[in-house]
Amino acid sequence: MSLKPQTLRKGTTIILDGVVAEKQELLELSETWNEKEENLFRKMLKQGGKFSIQGRKFIVEKKGEVLNSKGEKDGGIIKVPGLDSAF
Repeated sequence: MSLKPQTLRKGTTIILDGVVAEKQELLELSETWNEKEENLFRKMLKQGGKFSIQGRKFIVEKKGEVLNSKGEKDGGIIKVPGLDSAF
């Protein structure tokens, strides 16, 4: 298995060994990956972060806001007044 061109979308920057990777380069590189490595790459595309596959270091930088499963912007932690807070 390998990645398809639709997998690599705009709004995500992928840095491979310190250099911004081209789409075609990533597609060719993915042809040598096993299923586990491909699944890791797809997961990191969604969430961003640092990881390595076959000794190559990847950094995925997400642009844009983080959305929840409903596609809405996450509201964060809701702080409810309790016994320990003063009014």
